[in-house]
Amino acid sequence: MSLLVVGLSHRTAPVGVLERAALADDTKTELLHDVLAAEPASEAAVLSTCNRIELYADVDKFHAGVAELSTLLARHSGVGLDELTPHLYVHYEDRAVHHLFSVACGLDSMVVGEGQILAQIKDMLGHGQELHTAGRTLNDLFQQALRVGKRAHSETGIDRAGQSLVTFGLDQMAQAIGGTTFAEWGKGKRALVVGAGSMSSLAAATLARAGAGDIVVVNRTHERAERLAESVGGRAVPMEDLAAELPHADIVVSCTGATGLVLTADTVARATLTRALRAAGGPAAPIGMLDLALPRDIDPLVHAIDGAHLTDLETIGTAAADAPMAADVDQVRKIVSAEVEAFGAAQRAAHITPTVVALRAMAADVVATELARLDGRLPGLDERERAEVTQTVRRVVDKLLHAPTVRVKQLAGEPGGAGYADALRELFDLDPHAVAAVSRADTPAVPVVPSPAASTGAVTSEPNRGRA
Repeated sequence: MSLLVVGLSHRTAPVGVLERAALADDTKTELLHDVLAAEPASEAAVLSTCNRIELYADVDKFHAGVAELSTLLARHSGVGLDELTPHLYVHYEDRAVHHLFSVACGLDSMVVGEGQILAQIKDMLGHGQELHTAGRTLNDLFQQALRVGKRAHSETGIDRAGQSLVTFGLDQMAQAIGGTTFAEWGKGKRALVVGAGSMSSLAAATLARAGAGDIVVVNRTHERAERLAESVGGRAVPMEDLAAELPHADIVVSCTGATGLVLTADTVARATLTRALRAAGGPAAPIGMLDLALPRDIDPLVHAIDGAHLTDLETIGTAAADAPMAADVDQVRKIVSAEVEAFGAAQRAAHITPTVVALRAMAADVVATELARLDGRLPGLDERERAEVTQTVRRVVDKLLHAPTVRVKQLAGEPGGAGYADALRELFDLDPHAVAAVSRADTPAVPVVPSPAASTGAVTSEPNRGRA
């Protein structure tokens, strides 16, 4: 089996396509079940964020896997396959590992270096485990990706290369409205947070740290809104009061899982008019609006409304593309390359373990058979003599097998080393069923790789194997 990734992101698809392809939680569950029902895949997980939708699977056939995963992604996203295909990218084996590790480190994020992707990968793994669609292969992979991401953030200054999407978006908004950073512009401002999920929680915490004067949380589930509001010293209001609260807000951050618009252009226009009437003849301060949802929460027509300034994923993407890259990014790239090599070596070495175990089991059977035959031929051996002969025979077999099995594990860990397991099975005429039985039994999990001191494009062909 081999790892395959099929997906699209802000690098390959416009926001409009990402918005239409966004997957609701129940849709993700259906997609994963359908992937496992398909013949090429044995494990699957889906990573769906505000700027990427990726399907990970352990497959036994590359071309069949690409075709099946692409078709299922199109079917469940609601975007036709012909329209979706030009925006898809495919990563296979080591390249797939390299891609995931890069994503975990924030190298592939819209805002380079942002750390929220680690929580999203952790959620993806938890979802796959809960549904039993993520097995041993994906568990090992995602656990290691989380470790690599944490290593990148702890050992380098990648955090300086970029901020979280929330912070970056708020700074872009503040720069456009007040010509300064959000930390300066946001003090004392009244804020309205729409949604109570992870991104909204991050937004509420960021607003509170920046000294927002009043934070109001609106969510369809009022209990969740109350919990979030309480955590930042704010207040919660029902979703039906959103339009009434809008004229009082200086800042609006919206990130819900809604499939339609939460704030229409008409609702925003009425709020700006109310603010203008309350301004007692002077110009009303514009409402700063940040839309981090996919699909979007706020009508893009708001861009044309006087008295409101909308920052959305499209404008954030443009600004982030112009942001300077920190030197630390190069360090992270080196970490990723080293970790991919180490992970691949560990996987390849682990792949040969069942064959080595089966070989030693066969040798033990041969020893036992010959010792039993010796007992029949020399019944007069006493216990001490029998024990000495047994120990000698076993020692000879162990010494003969030691060097080849140690060396074959080393060779198997190198690129192209997968063939050594086949060679062992052929040379020693090992029963394939015995090897498979070892694999299914208590074979140790792939060890955590000790930390050593991506192709993008439309679906076209199989990448080179064994190369990052």
